[in-house]
Amino acid sequence: MSTVDGVSSSSVLDKYQVKQDSATQNKELGKDQFLNLLVAQLNNQNPLEPQGNGEFIAQLAQFSTVEGVEKLNSSMQTILSGYQSSQALQASSLVGRKVIVPVDKAVVDTSESFKASAVLPTSSSNVYVNVYDSAGAVVSRINLGEQQAGNVSFIWDGKDSSGNVMKPGTYRFEAQATYGNETKGLHTLLPANVDSVTLGGNELMLNLAGIGNVPLSQVQVIGQ
Repeated sequence: MSTVDGVSSSSVLDKYQVKQDSATQNKELGKDQFLNLLVAQLNNQNPLEPQGNGEFIAQLAQFSTVEGVEKLNSSMQTILSGYQSSQALQASSLVGRKVIVPVDKAVVDTSESFKASAVLPTSSSNVYVNVYDSAGAVVSRINLGEQQAGNVSFIWDGKDSSGNVMKPGTYRFEAQATYGNETKGLHTLLPANVDSVTLGGNELMLNLAGIGNVPLSQVQVIGQ
């Protein structure tokens, strides 16, 4: 290490070095500590043999990059916190309301008509919906006949094939479409009541009566 006016630059750097106990807590050199060392070395370098500044500039650029990333992370955390608060507010307004979701089961009050729909990708010569009770037995069949592509609405009156009113409970709806000699299953969109909402994770989860947890993103319609 060179000397200027009898002062050793190593002794100056020693004055600014990080103490052992501090290094134990923070193993990386901080920006302020680096700048102190840089100023000390520049003040005490040999004018005839100046130190190269390329490495200094590169390290300063790295510090600036790290600071920028830290600020970006802080901003993202703020945005995420605001988004979660918005989700919580939205969730509180959903409890007790009815939503339409792509499932095949629903809790049905058989004292009134049950309205739902099936998703028909292409036009069909015959569309029908089988209704199953909780034991898996077919209790009714809803014939819809020829239908054009799109959401096909259907209504179940809560009665079995003999005209008897069924007990309230959970029923499964199986929609089918005929294409020539082939029959294909269809997705059904059924109503369900929101019992509760679960926050946390990547997405808001709705606890639907008789169905269980369904992501908010799967909700097609939010009713009154």
